[in-house]
Amino acid sequence: MAKKASAVKQTPRALRVMIEKVTPEIDGGAFPVKRITGERVVVRANVFADGHDEVKAEILYRSEETKAWQKIPMRSLGNDGWVASFLIEKETAYFYTVRGYVCEFSSWCHDLKKRVDAGRDVTVDLQIGSAFLKEAASRATGEAAQKLLQWAEEFAAPKNVSSAIKLALGEELYKLMDEHLDLNKSVLYPKELKVNVERGKAAFSSWYELFPRSWGEKPGEHGTFKSCERILPEIARMGFDIIYLPPIHPIGTAFRKGKNNSTKAAPSDPGSPWAIGSSEGGHKAVNPLLGTLEDFRSFVKKAQEHNLEVALDIAYQCSPDHPYLKEHPAWFKWRPDGTVQYAENPPKKYEDIVPFNFETDDRLGLWEELKSIIVFWVEQGVKVFRIDNPHTKPFLFWDWMISEVRKDHPDVMFLAEAFTRPNIMYRLAKGGFTQSYTYFTWRNTKKEFTDYLTELTHGEVAEFFRPNFWPNTPDILADHLQYGGRPVFVLRAVLAATLSSNFGVYGPAFELCVNEPLAGKEEYTDSEKYEIKNWDWNRAGNIKDVLTKLNKIRRENPALHMTRNIRFCNINNDQLLAFYKATGDYSNIVIVIVNLDSRHPQSGTLELPIHEFGISKDRPYAAHDLLTDEKFIWQGEKNFVELKAVKSMAHIIRVTKELHREQDFDYFL
Repeated sequence: MAKKASAVKQTPRALRVMIEKVTPEIDGGAFPVKRITGERVVVRANVFADGHDEVKAEILYRSEETKAWQKIPMRSLGNDGWVASFLIEKETAYFYTVRGYVCEFSSWCHDLKKRVDAGRDVTVDLQIGSAFLKEAASRATGEAAQKLLQWAEEFAAPKNVSSAIKLALGEELYKLMDEHLDLNKSVLYPKELKVNVERGKAAFSSWYELFPRSWGEKPGEHGTFKSCERILPEIARMGFDIIYLPPIHPIGTAFRKGKNNSTKAAPSDPGSPWAIGSSEGGHKAVNPLLGTLEDFRSFVKKAQEHNLEVALDIAYQCSPDHPYLKEHPAWFKWRPDGTVQYAENPPKKYEDIVPFNFETDDRLGLWEELKSIIVFWVEQGVKVFRIDNPHTKPFLFWDWMISEVRKDHPDVMFLAEAFTRPNIMYRLAKGGFTQSYTYFTWRNTKKEFTDYLTELTHGEVAEFFRPNFWPNTPDILADHLQYGGRPVFVLRAVLAATLSSNFGVYGPAFELCVNEPLAGKEEYTDSEKYEIKNWDWNRAGNIKDVLTKLNKIRRENPALHMTRNIRFCNINNDQLLAFYKATGDYSNIVIVIVNLDSRHPQSGTLELPIHEFGISKDRPYAAHDLLTDEKFIWQGEKNFVELKAVKSMAHIIRVTKELHREQDFDYFL
């Protein structure tokens, strides 16, 4: 919890000012908001006092590296509401609070002007103002103090009332008085609120998941870190910047699962990578079939040469063969018959997986060891971790572990794989997870997308929860992918890549449009979780070109580097979803229109707030479809759009400029 601010002494006189409803403030200040460098924190508060005196408010903020507070005046919104923002300039934590005060001098100026406008004699009023100036002079030094004392004398016995009035209502005096406020008469909000600042990839990233064991040199051969180095250029060419690997550790043999999660494994079945640990080692070892630890470090280095970061899956669970079971039996639950308690979600059984017992008496030892796993892989060059099922471990553990790791490694990122209840997902995000899986996979209709994105991008949730949209995972093959064919894969890729600034795919299953499910389930048949696949990455019908283009569009358009800036547009067709994203200065505006119907063409009239874009309703402007390279000339707030099914599922349109010259029209026609 953030420590209490102590910038000024609170006096009874100061307590006239009330400060309420400060936002953003997460759970009373218990958790920080999240930003990256270059983003702003917009602070709002209700600030008011008794009586009719003028009230002012300001933000105080500082970086963790400095003790001195900077201040930014807040702007009145009316009805006692105030707002201002500050810029995150460094990759370090920031703190902020709100200060309010009754501004006696401003109130005096306001009343003085009224009396002057009414033709009243203001000699006595100027004498009252003289006292304010003398008081401010006692807090000033040097030239400022001299000026204030000089002007105080002029007000006390004005020789020229008109000149004194002009000085009293002038900007120079107002500025000096503002610089020398009596802060003991101000009220400080009693909390220092915190901003956690992470690197840019926390807010904008493209993930590509693959099983390295399926990328051997020959069909059916177990892949290695070395053999996977050859595919790094292609993943980079498609525009991804994070390559995510399922667990790379030794796989247990006890109760090993076979093809399609069968309880009987053939001798050649490789087992599930999530059944971690064998006589060859545990969470700090690599599966010998993948290579050595040195091979892994080489893979990480090669990935970096292609501007790719390697993300590792961390699953805090063990196979029955994991060394931890013998070395630390107290970390597990044991049944009355002496056997270890394996994972269950009745009626499902996971005999090849043993969960940790977080209620162990050796809690400190367990927590420290689990933290050391992350630190070990950080030392091998990994700074991004996807955490398996974090909602099944204590929240306080994650709060502690993530905080401890980031003390020495502030650039480490954590993705929470928690397909569970919203409050649990949000609590994990508050506790420090950088990004989070979402319900995107199961949102299908226009209303569902609009409602869900509104929930994620407006209000308190947007301050701490960074969504990462995945159309598929090794565990999830949604119904729409099973039945919609290639057009739906394209549709879901466009939606994931543009609705959210963070997205990922499990490949090559996704770009090859693999859609064969287990009967009656949202799961892949012949799942790669239980067998080695032989992928023909370039087979006919693949959508690698679509992913490549989407990632290029994302990189080249800063408006798509954010999620919170999404705004939905009216369009008179429930099968068409339309929204736009823009940078703060509207220098980059991207409009996305998606046909949610994969079988039929759809059309409608799109309504755009061109007045916000700075575009005149009387001038034509350029609309460039970045997906197809088509160019349109639009004018006004309403324009007709049409999307044909199968061939054209979406428009991603950059609004470039108004057209004024003949050559502008020639270019776009």
